[in-house]
Amino acid sequence: MKTNPTFEIENDCGFNVIAGVDEAGRGPLCGPVVAAAVIFPNRRIEIPIIIRDSKQMTPHMRAAAYEWITHNTIWAVAECSPAEIDELNILQASLTAMTRAVNKLSCKAEFCLIDGNKLPHDLTGKAIVKGDAKSISIAAASIIAKETRDRIMHELSEKYPWYEWDKNAGYPTAEHLQAIDKYGINEHYRKSYKPIKERMKNDETSHD
Repeated sequence: MKTNPTFEIENDCGFNVIAGVDEAGRGPLCGPVVAAAVIFPNRRIEIPIIIRDSKQMTPHMRAAAYEWITHNTIWAVAECSPAEIDELNILQASLTAMTRAVNKLSCKAEFCLIDGNKLPHDLTGKAIVKGDAKSISIAAASIIAKETRDRIMHELSEKYPWYEWDKNAGYPTAEHLQAIDKYGINEHYRKSYKPIKERMKNDETSHD
């Protein structure tokens, strides 16, 4: 049974301006990792739509929630590029994107609730494992991050339709890997990820 997150954690924090923070896109082979930060100015607001962990929502539900959140909260998104992911590693890139999102908010967050088990060193707050299932602010951030990243991949797919990023979002499906083998690796791929690294190595070997 799916349970919807609440404001219980936010209300117990002892702060007024609390940002929920989450990211999307750690697993894909290409595209940026995207983070979002969301502040509910009024935690007594009546919410007419479902807000929960974005992975438990259909695309239609996420799109509706995205529209409501972006019109009724203070929010910001930020990203780390594939090149930054290769340079920093995906964990540090995710934490960096989270910090960037919080810093882009139009008002300063007094406290941050971060999904996961690591708190970016330059943010004040706490990390909550499976926070997107517990905190509505984190769940809202997960929706904004997921929707934003999916839209980025849809736009990239128009330029590179043969990879079908609009369908696979950059994840290593069998069809996606076959497309990489056929059409090659471009600047949107994460060169430090094993399937990409192996293919680059094989290409180098075949040209020796």
